[in-house]
Amino acid sequence: MTVTLADVAARAGVSPATVSRVLNGNYPVATATRDRVLRAVDDLDYVLNGPASSLAAATSDLVGVLVNDIADPFFGIMAGAAQTEIAGQDAAGGQGRSGGEKLAVVCNTGGSPERELTYLTLLQRQRAAAVILTGGALEDAEHGAAVAAKLGRLAAAGTRVVLCGRPPLPGGDAALAALAFDDRGGGRRLTEHLLALGHRVIGYVAGPPERTTTRHRLEGHRAALLAAGAPGAGDAAAQDRLTLHGPYSRRSGYEATLELLRREPALTAVVAANDTVALGACAAVRDQGLRIPQDVSVAGFDDLPFSVDAVPALTTVRLPLQAAGARAGRLAMGTEAPPPGGIATIPAELMVRASTAPPRG
Repeated sequence: MTVTLADVAARAGVSPATVSRVLNGNYPVATATRDRVLRAVDDLDYVLNGPASSLAAATSDLVGVLVNDIADPFFGIMAGAAQTEIAGQDAAGGQGRSGGEKLAVVCNTGGSPERELTYLTLLQRQRAAAVILTGGALEDAEHGAAVAAKLGRLAAAGTRVVLCGRPPLPGGDAALAALAFDDRGGGRRLTEHLLALGHRVIGYVAGPPERTTTRHRLEGHRAALLAAGAPGAGDAAAQDRLTLHGPYSRRSGYEATLELLRREPALTAVVAANDTVALGACAAVRDQGLRIPQDVSVAGFDDLPFSVDAVPALTTVRLPLQAAGARAGRLAMGTEAPPPGGIATIPAELMVRASTAPPRG
């Protein structure tokens, strides 16, 4: 039986006019009311208006690209590269394909799981041709199940679903392709580099604990310490003492590094969750009257554009963000075949620069 707008209104306890305002976005609606309507839309799987059910498998010219923070170059680079492919532009910015162009809409979730589900609901409502989800996933079983269910509905309606820089859905097959970064391998190689230089007391400024990216990079770091027999590597409490979590921000890197230096005066190296965090770590080291890398080595992750221009240039792990985003765009457009099994692991490359050196003495 076809679900109607009136059914959604009844489920949400509002008028049909309010449902229409929420879905069309043409009139202000209280946040609580809007969320209630969108939950009803999701629960009832309401996608189309009344008699248009015959179009259920049709898709529009819209492609949604979900990012945590468009101001973060990590997401901005991937979204921009994907959008270039989706818009049908060639590498020089001119028109490439003819007739296959789509409208790419970047959806900034701010890291909110509720906002992520809301955007997926709205993209389903618009019968999006494709959806690209970028960056690490939230490690929450309930949210993961909700996302998997939503993506399954999108895929069933003909929407191409691509994960870019995000691990495959647990137990789910809704995604056309998952392009997963080798965060564990990159984290391990970075710490192996520091260990090879002679560092044994290494602090780690991690990202938010609820994100897969954070866990995978930290697991790589700790695996390297354990394999090398570093002091305290097998002691969870000792490792936790040298690990601090926070946002992927410069301020987090600054404050966490000050605390690590306070906790462990023998610290000779700091590994940061990403390059932005590493900039904050560098500032904290300098503000303590210490030199980089003579007194404390600092390393980041991602190889964002500013990393090579930092002073000293930042040792980091390069992720091919531009190439990954472009590939996600091609997969979304159907101009590239999915990888075997639907999953491709994107390698991470160690970039050794001037911010790391052997410890003194």
